[in-house]
Parts: sequence; C-alpha cells; structure tokens
Amino acid sequence: MPQNVNQHTFNNGLTLLAERLDHVRSAAVNFLVPAGCSRDPIGREGLASVVAELITRGAGDRDSRELMLAFDNLGIDRSESVGVQHMRFWGSTLATNVPSALELFADVLRRPHFPDEELEAAVDLALQDLRGLEDEPASRLMVELRKRLYPSPLSNDHRGTVAGVQAITLEDVRGYHQRCFRTGGTILSVAGNIEWQPLLDRVGQLLGDWTGPVEPPPSLGPEPTGNGHVAKELEQTHLVVSYKSVPFSDPDYYQALAAVHVLSGGMGARLFTEIREKEGLCYSVSASYSPLKDRGAVVGYAASRNERAQRTLDKMIEEFIRLSAGITDEEVQRVRVGLKTSLIMQQESTSARAGSLASDWYNLGRVRSFDEIQSAIQTLSPASIHAHLERHPPQNFRVVTLGPTPLNVA
Repeated sequence: MPQNVNQHTFNNGLTLLAERLDHVRSAAVNFLVPAGCSRDPIGREGLASVVAELITRGAGDRDSRELMLAFDNLGIDRSESVGVQHMRFWGSTLATNVPSALELFADVLRRPHFPDEELEAAVDLALQDLRGLEDEPASRLMVELRKRLYPSPLSNDHRGTVAGVQAITLEDVRGYHQRCFRTGGTILSVAGNIEWQPLLDRVGQLLGDWTGPVEPPPSLGPEPTGNGHVAKELEQTHLVVSYKSVPFSDPDYYQALAAVHVLSGGMGARLFTEIREKEGLCYSVSASYSPLKDRGAVVGYAASRNERAQRTLDKMIEEFIRLSAGITDEEVQRVRVGLKTSLIMQQESTSARAGSLASDWYNLGRVRSFDEIQSAIQTLSPASIHAHLERHPPQNFRVVTLGPTPLNVA
C-alpha cells in the first residue's frame, strides 16, 4: 500500500480507502455500490438508472428540496451514475466539510424515501435518455457493440429498454435498493486534505451498523458472435471496430494501453495521421482501451461520408493489424510523455484520485502507487509492446455500423 494511502475493511464488509493530499484544501468522496445495470432484472432493463434518479429525492429526515439544499449549503459538487457493475455516488467539497457530506451520503444510501409521486418523473427522464440515442449515433453504436462484445448481462446498457423502463414500479425500485445496496462489495474512497483516524471514526459511526452480504454476481450468458448494422438514413456512416484485449489486472495492461495510444494518442498518432490527414477519409477517428476486471477490449470509432465509409473501415482494420509489424522509438517516447502527463494531472485532482483508489481496489485488490505507475510507463519500449501484440494480436474484429448501407467486413 502506498505510504500516504490507508485502508480498512469493516466487519460488515465495507471497504474504506483514503489518500491524504497535503497540497489541496478540498476533498472528494466516492462510493462504489455493487448495484450496476448488470443486475437489472429481465423485463426491467433500466431499473438501476431509475433508482439512481430517485434515490436523492429525499432521504433520512429531509425531503427532496431539503436534501438538495443541504448538499448546496456545503458547496458539494456531486453526481450519481450507473455503470455495468456499480452505481457511483461522488461528491467534492472543502476538506472541512467531509464529515457533514458523509452524513448526507449515508442518508441517501441507507434511508432513501423513494416518494411515489416522483416515480413518473424519473421514468420520463429515463425514457427521454433512451429516445435521445436516436440523435447520438456514436452512443447508439456503442450500445450495439456491447451486445456483440460481452455476454449478457455484461452487455446491458444503463439506459435499459423502453419496455423495461415503462414496466418499472415503485415496488421494483424499493426491492432493487434492498437487494443491491449492501455493505459487502461497497467501496468508499476519499482523497484530499483529510486525517485518517477522524475519517475512520466518522465512517464507522455512520455506516458501521449498515449490514448485508455482497449479492452473488449474475450468471453470464453465452459469448456473443457476429457483426451488426443499424439501418438509418444519414449523410455519414458511423462505424466501430473492436477486438479483445487484456483485463485491468493483466501484466500486459500498460503495454495494451501504450499500443492504443500509438493509434490514438494525439494528433501525431497513427489513426489521425493515416486516416484523416493523409487520406482525408473522415474528420473524427479514435481508438480507446476498455479494460474490465476479467476481460478487455480495444474499440475504434470513425464517422465518414457514405461513399468513403468502406475505405475508412478497411483502413482502420489495416492500421490495427499494422501495429504488430512494429512500433518506433519516437512513438513510444510520445506515448510515455502523454501517459506521464495524464498521471501527473490526476495527482492534482481529488476526484480523479478518489476514483482511482476505488478502481484499483475493485480490479486489483490493492492500490497502485505513483512510483509504480510511473516506473511501468518509463519501462515501456518498442520490444515490450511488440511482445504484447504477439501474445494478443489484433484479430477477430467485431464491427458495427450505422448508416444507410451495410459495409463489407473482410
């Protein structure tokens, strides 16, 4: 464990992580609750998002307006979001306000009101979010790609389905909260100008008697196969190309990350240079590495005029494959600089640090130190990245397109 990071697991299964940052006056509080959309019941897809929308509309002794004002009076910048595995509750404020902020979050997590009169509004917001996908081709593509990358329910989208959201009742909301909001598997991470012992005591006071073992993970369906096309009359064709990569915990994690940065780590990266600058095929092109706890993927995205879409797809796959032919010292140096810059900037953000603490603990069961990450970045080389690509070559591509005409996938 890094010297400035403390960790404690309470008897009820709740894990507390804290990192003291002396150079700031603020602090960020980050809860990961094992209540992500992978736990949406069949026929109630979107339930986790409706719960996240309703859960702050009154809690403890405060109604919806009183709770909102209590957060505002502490100057708390906060948000709630739903991922596949977790529901996240985040807040940033002055470090001196953390004890009071924790009290509000404890009420939200443990004693939400879920007022009956607010359900219709929460459902309407969820339906608006779903319908908004029709105007967001890139987001729509990612929803379709997940269905072809991951088995159910890891392929679930947090927005759910129209039928699933429309079927949600208040009993569903309360049942989901009772079933999924447990201390077992919940991670609380705090980063900022805080003292460990007072924080530990405060969390124990507020959450020490919160009980509930972790809910068993949902069973997975069969691995998906095949490519896909969403027919839509547009002037552009949007496309995503993906291949399987290594998970977060894999020894090759940094090599996989570096390989993707060679493709899409700035204006000097290969996709930008080869597809946009040299051939002028599209304006928007990128690639990202998406590691999960037990699996990973590399995803490339582009949007091109319909008559250039086939060439754009072919060229993107060509660039993915060309990675295995070799990477230059200049490219690796550029990747190192970019990754180190991101690392240093993260150290200056309490919210980023709190998020990293929780992510490391969930995926690795430990917290990586700044020196460990910096050393891993510094030791990247063309040879080490090439060795990774030999072990995990870009192949067996999954392609999803959105536009008037399907494309050919070699």
